[in-house]
Amino acid sequence: MQKSLCFILISLFSLLLVGCVQGKGIKNPLNLEVSEFSFTNQEGKKLGLDDLKGKVWIADFVFTNCTTVCLPMMANMTELQGKLKEEDLNVQLISFSVDPAIDTPEVLKEYAGNYNADLSSWNFLTGYSQNTIKDFAAKSFKAIAIKPKTGDQVIHGTSFYLINKEGTVMKDYSGLDAPFDEIINDVKLLNSKE
Repeated sequence: MQKSLCFILISLFSLLLVGCVQGKGIKNPLNLEVSEFSFTNQEGKKLGLDDLKGKVWIADFVFTNCTTVCLPMMANMTELQGKLKEEDLNVQLISFSVDPAIDTPEVLKEYAGNYNADLSSWNFLTGYSQNTIKDFAAKSFKAIAIKPKTGDQVIHGTSFYLINKEGTVMKDYSGLDAPFDEIINDVKLLNSKE
């Protein structure tokens, strides 16, 4: 009887410890590996996955010609950049264009300027084909990026994605109704891990 009670207490204590340790990490991580890439930023310079290794980053998919969801997404990413700076968190923001034929580096740089984006920590990427971004978004982020044959609007996801220092997508959030506090807390968790 005493051995059984002792075993139960040790088991419960062990479960409690495991729960505490797991609680320090991202809850329900997506664990999606970002595919290797090397694209062109708003300055005409190459930026790829290797450049982001060792850094926490947040990604989204937008395009400059967008007349709907990109407007609040860009406003929210701009606000998030400000909040990350207030918290003194070193995070890279990456916006992948889903309309690369239109979104040249020059167009993206002007677009970023419309939102007062701080380009020292926010890169806007292009320099690939429509099929490349469609496949990259689907494989790395389980996101859509489809340009219909007619019209100028691209169908794409509206999430913000949190990527860890190893290049793994850990979590996604609404880019339309961004949960700033949750994102910042999760960034702190990832930044605190060595």
